[in-house]
Amino acid sequence: MDLGPQGAVKDGAIDPAKDVAHLIHPYTNLDAHASRGPVVIERGEGAYVFDSNGKRYLEGMSALWCASLGFSERRLVDAATRQLATLPYYHVFNHRSHPAAIQLASRLTAIAPEGLNHVLFANSGSEANDTAIKLAWYYNNALGRPKKKKIISRWGAYHGVTIGAGSLTGVPAMHADFDLPIANVVHAEMPSWYHGARKGESREAFAARMLSSFEALVEREGPETIAAFIAEPVNGSGGGVILPPPGYFEGIQRLLRKHDILLIADEVITGFGRTGRMWGCDHFGIRPDMMTVAKALSSAYMPISGTLVSDAIHDAMKAESRKIGAFAHGVTYSAHPVCAAVANETLKIYEERDIVGHVARMSPRFAERLAALREHPLVGETRGIGLLGAVEIARDKAERKPFDAASGVGPYIQARAMEHGVIVRAIRDCVAVCPPLIVDEAQIDELFDGLRSALDDAREWVLEKGLA
Repeated sequence: MDLGPQGAVKDGAIDPAKDVAHLIHPYTNLDAHASRGPVVIERGEGAYVFDSNGKRYLEGMSALWCASLGFSERRLVDAATRQLATLPYYHVFNHRSHPAAIQLASRLTAIAPEGLNHVLFANSGSEANDTAIKLAWYYNNALGRPKKKKIISRWGAYHGVTIGAGSLTGVPAMHADFDLPIANVVHAEMPSWYHGARKGESREAFAARMLSSFEALVEREGPETIAAFIAEPVNGSGGGVILPPPGYFEGIQRLLRKHDILLIADEVITGFGRTGRMWGCDHFGIRPDMMTVAKALSSAYMPISGTLVSDAIHDAMKAESRKIGAFAHGVTYSAHPVCAAVANETLKIYEERDIVGHVARMSPRFAERLAALREHPLVGETRGIGLLGAVEIARDKAERKPFDAASGVGPYIQARAMEHGVIVRAIRDCVAVCPPLIVDEAQIDELFDGLRSALDDAREWVLEKGLA
């Protein structure tokens, strides 16, 4: 991209040079961005977005796994506008409240997994998971167990980027030079059969080995020192849509109950119908003590997240509040009235339009088109659930060997997909897809047609470069 001289663009026009000069982009090679510049997305309509050149893309990632109702849901805009005109801001500190917060807490806990009757709101999934860490510590202090503080996460997990949540995230690149992880965070193995199975090992045998490894970790660390285990029902952006092997969560929960270790379910990506049920937990018999939500809670139209807790944890919070004088935690925008109003309307739409049922009805077509890509020369595995999927890119299909990361095959596929009018995301050695929950079968076909074309382009490119 030729950025041109700064100041040479008329007022009101888009100047990419100003982006490069002033805007820091997360998860971006900042050095390369200086010459590459941004793709500027100007507007959205349904499942599509349009760039500054007018090109239309099917948003096959719901932006960042979050725009569940697409990009032009008028009811959410109206809900925000009404709330802005009525009460644009108020807090819920020091016994204060407002109608939107009360309604959202009631509506959300009513549809949550059994026993999660209380919710503390914040602004992002990272904050929700940070809060879960603090509450696990707070809870054990209230019970007189000051040594029970370690949190077990997993390699390949993604739980956010703040100091606490970033430590939970099991992606070494996200720890590098940030001085993470912090103390009291340990990581178990990623339960990915494709990446971790031994030759000839069945999924059931692999699950048994993962459970044995997890139990050994607990014994090695000392169960009396472990406060909680946090897991996504389906690993999202860290591992690249990893589904648990059969029996995994059943075995994990037996071990956690044996040692009185809390289970935190991170439903930031999988919640609100993404998997074809309301919660990812519903597929695997997961009964969490805490659950974190964000993203689709407001269809990403406003930033809001929640940490839901059991009665037992809430009782401990009340006890500590009596002892200390207050529950001394919270953020300025917790249950922000505009964010809460939009989230309320989002949950109403999910119910009125049977969005979870729609996902269940679209899932067979999604699964069929996803599975069909397994025959492609570059595809080692496909995996998915509901409207969430991934295509594993392999240099050697039989040996499940990826391309060297420096070869850039995944990013090349992502870039070619955009040329074909669909947005997907390269993660590790795979390409992920996560379209808005409102997509129809024709749009599912459009998504996978574009991805297949990108894979074909990449196959030719790989052969030309001699990478195969």
